Amino acid sequence: MFGYIQYDRPYLYIKDFELYRAMYCGVCKGLGRTCGQISRLGLSYDAAFFSALLHNIKNTDVKIEKQSCITKFGIKHPMALVDELTEGVACLNTVLVYYKLSDDIADEKKGGLRRKLFGGAFRRAAARHPAIAESVGRNMRLQAERERAGCASVDMAADATATMLRECSDLLLGEAATPQTGALFYDIGKWIYLTDAADDYDKDAEKGTYNPFRAAYGCANKAELLKKYGGELRFLFNTLFYDMREQLSQIRFHFNRDLTDNILLRGMPHRTEVVVFGAEGGGKKRKAKNKENQDEQSGL
Repeated sequence: MFGYIQYDRPYLYIKDFELYRAMYCGVCKGLGRTCGQISRLGLSYDAAFFSALLHNIKNTDVKIEKQSCITKFGIKHPMALVDELTEGVACLNTVLVYYKLSDDIADEKKGGLRRKLFGGAFRRAAARHPAIAESVGRNMRLQAERERAGCASVDMAADATATMLRECSDLLLGEAATPQTGALFYDIGKWIYLTDAADDYDKDAEKGTYNPFRAAYGCANKAELLKKYGGELRFLFNTLFYDMREQLSQIRFHFNRDLTDNILLRGMPHRTEVVVFGAEGGGKKRKAKNKENQDEQSGL
């Protein structure tokens, strides 16, 4: 469920690439300060994007200073300073990682040790932001119930994850939250869930585990799904992107929005073409390309 939100590198300004890296490092620092050092192992690119988007909507200025990083051998580079909003995003990231590990245990009977290691971080995040922990826990339990019931509605299957992200965005934005910001985060949550489901289709089919697209369409593999119902899937994702653009047009942004626009309007549609429809090939070729994109984002 993590790591699908990425920017579109060829259309990203250098200034925005530097801002993204600074935001990424800021969330990493926030994780260590708020949830403990172990929690930094669960840092996702999604959290860096959430931090940039929430800071802009909430009108919270991002202060950037050069600081040292142990992963860069102590060399100083620009990082966003940790503030209250960054700490909130760090707590959300930690809680999501904990429940993702719990989901892995339920689905694949593995990840118990990793979840145990994250236990302390989860408790610290839940103590710092109990409302976020409650929202994620409640919606993830609802998600699990629907999956156990074999929910054959793609929209209903994605609703719990989408609702969770909408609720958490409202909590983090506070008075700056609007129906439009909630709807935008709902769409983002739905996109994450459905993209992950499409990516895991063949793995889920092989293991016999739940997949919303498999429950809805009953295809033996992803190739058959795309051949028979590719048009329906494209309509589903295009509808999501259309609604995102509608919500964006009604949200007030206080700073330059080139970075978040690049991710929402170009990066996410591009990831859909690659992950869902296999635009750049599948199998090892696609995994190698995904790894290359991730390395670029983390500055490796």
